[in-house]
Amino acid sequence: MSFEYLKDPAQGPAWRDLLPGAPEAYFLARGEGEHAKLFGDLFTVLVSGNETNGKFGMIHCEAPPGPIIPTHAHAATHETFYVIDGAVRVFVQYPDGQKTSRLLEPGDFGYVPAGLAHAYRVEAPARLLGVLSGGFERFFQRMGTPADTADPGQPPFIPDLDRILAAGQEHDTRFFPDFSWPEGE
Repeated sequence: MSFEYLKDPAQGPAWRDLLPGAPEAYFLARGEGEHAKLFGDLFTVLVSGNETNGKFGMIHCEAPPGPIIPTHAHAATHETFYVIDGAVRVFVQYPDGQKTSRLLEPGDFGYVPAGLAHAYRVEAPARLLGVLSGGFERFFQRMGTPADTADPGQPPFIPDLDRILAAGQEHDTRFFPDFSWPEGE
């Protein structure tokens, strides 16, 4: 299945020919990939489920400090957080109901298995690398909007509620708007 989210329907697919769309060798130079802006963050798909036969996808994210993102859970998606620069606090609720968080700094890694409620907050300008279950890398593009460059200084894109819910439904993600995390974290 090809990726067809349109930046401008008159211009055609926003990311046509940037990734091969099939399992074959390719290389990307710094700043290349499929870019999408979501809130203040710039997400770049480096490899998608199309190139890995659905096994995994990989994204790069550049994000300014900001409020905690909405708490959510992915039914079948495993998610990783590898911090290259900056600081990111990852919040997780374990199956027994216990809530915890961990501040990740450069070189730190976090893993959230499918099904666990989680959120994160960028506490210092950050660059992250994420490996996700194949196909989920498209969630950020579906909720966000295409970006032509890797410039993180582009204006924010704030999706409306319908777009957020559609992305969640398409990628089997539930949001928990009334969820709270322990104070002081």
